[in-house]
Amino acid sequence: MSKAKPLRTKYLIVGNSAGGIGAAEAIREADKSGPIIIVSEEPYPSYSRPLISKYLTGERTLEGMLFRPLDFYSCSGITPLLGKRVKSLGLSDRTARLDSGEHITWEKLLIASGGVPIVPKLESIAKRGVFTFTSIDDAKAIDDFIKTENAYEAVVIGGGLIGISVTEALRKRGVWVTVVEMKESILNTILDEQASMMAERAFTQAGVDIITGHTVTEIAGKELARGVVLDNGKELPCSLVVIAIGVSPRTELARGTEIEVNRGIVVDRHMATSHPDVYSCGDAAEAYDFVYGTNRLTPIWPNAYIGGRVAGFNMAGVHAEYPGGTAMNSLNYFGLDIASAGITVPPEGSDYECLYKQKDGTYQRLVLKDDVIVGMVFVGDIEKSGIVFSLMRDKVKVSSFKKALLSDSFGLVSLPKELLQKRLNKDAAVIGGLKR
Repeated sequence: MSKAKPLRTKYLIVGNSAGGIGAAEAIREADKSGPIIIVSEEPYPSYSRPLISKYLTGERTLEGMLFRPLDFYSCSGITPLLGKRVKSLGLSDRTARLDSGEHITWEKLLIASGGVPIVPKLESIAKRGVFTFTSIDDAKAIDDFIKTENAYEAVVIGGGLIGISVTEALRKRGVWVTVVEMKESILNTILDEQASMMAERAFTQAGVDIITGHTVTEIAGKELARGVVLDNGKELPCSLVVIAIGVSPRTELARGTEIEVNRGIVVDRHMATSHPDVYSCGDAAEAYDFVYGTNRLTPIWPNAYIGGRVAGFNMAGVHAEYPGGTAMNSLNYFGLDIASAGITVPPEGSDYECLYKQKDGTYQRLVLKDDVIVGMVFVGDIEKSGIVFSLMRDKVKVSSFKKALLSDSFGLVSLPKELLQKRLNKDAAVIGGLKR
């Protein structure tokens, strides 16, 4: 039997989410005809992962979650290989081997493989009724289980962004939920203690039980989950368990190769790895964080897309530099608006300055260092968070208008005249670029 000829492409993108799509679009802006192949383990066209909770509640269909139209690939001259996995890379001969047995030769490679759910090492984890929640297939599986098993009592392990997202979706489905968080507060990676308390109050008012400072040591039941056992011996009965501890970067394609890997795949400001013509972005990569001034994991959707575009332009020979991202979240759970970014809880004994304001069920906190905003938390009223974030992103010295930052009347007109004009000119340039 003759061996199949390898597929050949100029650009190979591993990953079909925000980073991969951003790269493909940038490549097409710079190179109208160079062949592009996108490989994705999921069989679906690119969809918005932040919307999987809406799929679980029935508020969105797959079609309503699409990140780009169904004809995006054909209109852009992209070959999508969906439902397939890149098994290994050959950097010396620039090949990729798929689990289907196919081989692809490439000139430029982007690893935008995302992250995988963190699952605790429990012998009792492999039971029916235990799920993760990072993909549409996870949402489908939970939906089917609720319907077929009449499951209306759940434990969510993890009180972070993923855990609270699935908790709200389950409550909308009529499922009673207990959240178990190992640290002393929920959403502790993005909120300070006061903001976390406000969030917890909103969640408990919506019928959610929250247990902090404990972990799950066992999932009870034989083949089917019937509850969980905590580290203090307490048992919580349930028929559905969702593991939402977080995600870790998918770096397996790079590990064991010449590509530098730390917690994630290390990239420079061009999103280039340590190996020529290999790039990375999104949840898999450690990219520049403008708040910390160093490379960090910042696994959020906008950073992935922007990083992907930077990678795509550089892959196509157009110089582009990643401006840097940071942890930035704007969300609404159980009717409570929350926005946060950067350093929300500075290290003890450090020389950071914190400004606070709490009024009428709202809360604002700014963290400054050397009169530059390096962190923010808004709860209840997030209208001005965009202005504050732009000051933070641009590292604006706020000493001359610091006292106005948390005033009710703060807005663009509160900025010094010279700074306001610069911002207006910058916004005009952005709008002009969009119109071209």
